[in-house]
Amino acid sequence: MNKIMIVTGGSRGIGAATALMAAQRGYSVCVNYLHNRAAADGVVNSIEKLGRRAIAVAADMASEQDVVRLFENVDKELGRVTALVNNAGVLEKQTRLEGIDAARLTRVFATNVTGAFICSREAVRRMSTKHGGEGGGIVNVSSRASQIGSPGEYIDYAASKGAVDSLTLGLAKEVAEEGIRVNAVRPGFIYTEMHASGGEPGRVDRVKAFAPMKRGGTAEEVASAILWLLSDEASYITGAFIDVSGGR
Repeated sequence: MNKIMIVTGGSRGIGAATALMAAQRGYSVCVNYLHNRAAADGVVNSIEKLGRRAIAVAADMASEQDVVRLFENVDKELGRVTALVNNAGVLEKQTRLEGIDAARLTRVFATNVTGAFICSREAVRRMSTKHGGEGGGIVNVSSRASQIGSPGEYIDYAASKGAVDSLTLGLAKEVAEEGIRVNAVRPGFIYTEMHASGGEPGRVDRVKAFAPMKRGGTAEEVASAILWLLSDEASYITGAFIDVSGGR
């Protein structure tokens, strides 16, 4: 079976690290991005230098139409997807609940929750043996925030990742007999550009002491967990979570 992966939000951070590591392990990769075409092309070029196939596809995870088009592009250019990494996510400025309005909630949940659901739906339609597929794997990128709550910073983001945890558990049981495994990683304090979206680019250095390992993690460390969950070594694992959080 050809190994074909879609990485949403694949142009930077954890997504880019996952796309590159997947290529090193024999996958053809679709690098999804929202705005930064140059960054996505850079990831594609790095993958092609490894001798693997890769495409960059712009699609907004908050748009069902865009998600459907993304999967159709992969069907045409690479083939039927066998691995999906729901990595795309948005984070807004740090604030308490008093500073959160409905428009912000809509933006956060549209990408982080609805996007993950619709991507997973499209993947299941292609992977499931019930639909003529050959099976596959889905890994959702959640967050330790789903359990900690991120008080005083972004409880809306934390709540959206709580929904991703529930998606992971429910979908894993729903498609377990159809050749699809669904798992998640929950990163902790990871050095990525996302913290700038919350208004504090240096956040990891401020909070890393709260982790028992006393350091922030790397995107590559998260990618390693994702690729392991998609590997044959994890063949009897579904509905599981790996916390990549330095012990916190």
